[in-house]
Amino acid sequence: MEIYEKLKSIKEKYDKINEDLSDPRNLSDQSKLISLSRERSSLIDIVEAFNEYDGLVKNINGNQEIIDSGDDKELTEIALSELSELKTKRDAMEERIKFLLVPKDPDDDKDVIMEIRAGTGGDEAGLFAADLYRMYSRYAEVRGWKKEIIDSSDTGIGGIKEIIFSLTGSSVFADLKFESGVHRVQRVPATEANGRVHTSAASVVVLPEVEDVEVNVDPGDLRIDVYRSGGAGGQNVNKVETAIRITHIPTGLVVQCQDERSQLKNRQKAMKVLKARLYDMKLSEQNSEIAAARKLIVKRGDRSDKIRTYNFPQNRVTDHRIGLTLYNLSEIIEGDLHELVEKLKLADRAEKLQAS
Repeated sequence: MEIYEKLKSIKEKYDKINEDLSDPRNLSDQSKLISLSRERSSLIDIVEAFNEYDGLVKNINGNQEIIDSGDDKELTEIALSELSELKTKRDAMEERIKFLLVPKDPDDDKDVIMEIRAGTGGDEAGLFAADLYRMYSRYAEVRGWKKEIIDSSDTGIGGIKEIIFSLTGSSVFADLKFESGVHRVQRVPATEANGRVHTSAASVVVLPEVEDVEVNVDPGDLRIDVYRSGGAGGQNVNKVETAIRITHIPTGLVVQCQDERSQLKNRQKAMKVLKARLYDMKLSEQNSEIAAARKLIVKRGDRSDKIRTYNFPQNRVTDHRIGLTLYNLSEIIEGDLHELVEKLKLADRAEKLQAS
């Protein structure tokens, strides 16, 4: 009954969190309330499963007592007929609970910074990068997330060379962390006169936003350059130095932001990106040891990995990491990512369960 005792302790922890959330002494501490609410949210599925599992265990024990006593023949027959079904349900629930008990990624509840860059394929790669940006933007709308552009550069024909933006909301990183990598598109470009299918690519990077306590950046390690913003519109464009470029000297990382009219806001956004990239570098170093020990089917690792192909002529999307092929590209490219996201989560959890 080891699993039962573990679930029982989680239920006790959950009940204690509910008590703390309703404690008037905590109502004025907003950060604590947010932390408690997130912890409660992470446990609710396990607690609901425990309640169902607990009921099954009690019913099995009750039926077994009736069978063992043998006092009432009719009741014994009923108990025997129910026992097999109850045990089957209990076993199935145990398997589900094992999945739920797989340790969560500590970054799952974090907001993200996404970077999309056109790769090989010329103008078509830029158009595809714009399609990916629109796809994620529409998915974010459905999920109720807030989007904020940090920096962008377009191709002038509706495409994107590069765009960096943040997404804020519930479980953003949990949904999008497997999107990092090279996305490949196969379709007939609008500029193709002979109707030939071309292959182009764009890269996506998903970084969890981090708090100051998670990444310590020494101001002495930074070179900060201020320059005039470029682009169309705005009276201060090319007149006032509001754009910011920050170089982290020890790593050579460079980030820039010119989206805001305020130099301070651009600096804040650029620092947010820099910290996220430094945190990601630290995680990559830690995860390399795990990756060396076992092959990760779904991973946050190598940004150069080709993870997915979007084949427009066949209306097909293939995720190469888990061998998943879906024939609803037209819906996926419009932001319907739910099935794809859930399949990737399931594959990751199954692999972690097997490894443990």
